[in-house]
Amino acid sequence: MRALTPHSSTLILALSLCLSSSIVSAQGPVAGQESQGRRHDDPQWTVVQQHLANPATASAATLELQGDLLRARRFPEDALDYYHFAQKRSGNTASLMNKIGLIEIELRNIILAHGYFQAAVKLNRNDASGWNNLAATEYLDRRYDAAVKDYKRALKIDKDSAVFHSNLSTAYFERKDFKRARLEADEALRLDPGVFEHSSGAGISAHLLTKEDRGRFAFEMAKVYAQRGQEAEMLHSLAMASETGFDIVGAMTKDSGLAKYKTDPRVVLLVMTAKALHLGGSKPTTSATVVAPPIGDSTVAR
Repeated sequence: MRALTPHSSTLILALSLCLSSSIVSAQGPVAGQESQGRRHDDPQWTVVQQHLANPATASAATLELQGDLLRARRFPEDALDYYHFAQKRSGNTASLMNKIGLIEIELRNIILAHGYFQAAVKLNRNDASGWNNLAATEYLDRRYDAAVKDYKRALKIDKDSAVFHSNLSTAYFERKDFKRARLEADEALRLDPGVFEHSSGAGISAHLLTKEDRGRFAFEMAKVYAQRGQEAEMLHSLAMASETGFDIVGAMTKDSGLAKYKTDPRVVLLVMTAKALHLGGSKPTTSATVVAPPIGDSTVAR
């Protein structure tokens, strides 16, 4: 079962599905039908439609698999139909509740998704992904205390999940508990050094963070990378923080792990680059401009 990952790379910025600030409300049947109609205009639908399982005769397992295939082909509304068909034929209810919730997340129906995930964990209290998914909806709804609580429940069941640790890290960040946020991010990186780079299949809005918060989050990640000796990732995080207008030089002065980099030519350059961008100028032309490979451009796995 796939788990929601409400964070992307260093900034949770480059997520493929950007949800608006009104994501906590359901989109309604008319909007859903319009979206489904537009997807059916895709030439791919004509081919897919010819091979759909018959809901009246197919087994619950076949109907659930059909839903999985439709979701993979980017026909979420039709996938929902097949998951509901599987329910009616006595399919695995907990699994189906999670899958339906994941699609509701994709369709921006956060309240509905929350209800399905609640049902899933009631049916199976030991479903770590279910608790993680429930926490993700709470995170989206800005109920960070509840999200922290449920991410911890997921980790109690699966303490070695790098994804769960990274999710908890971001929830702590939103509570301004930066020390715990760094500890969880460090544990996530220990378990999976690429956890902030992985791609996945749905998304959570980067708009949940203000510009100032994005800068602070990037700076906190720079601290984590510095502690781990990962200079390239640290410099990339500092660059991202600086580009939001965050005063990285002033903040580095107060941090023992980063202070030694304050006059590093690479840091000086990235600060100059950020200032040039803010003033509408061009980046300094030097091979040192690219201080690290991009860490972002990931989406959310659910």
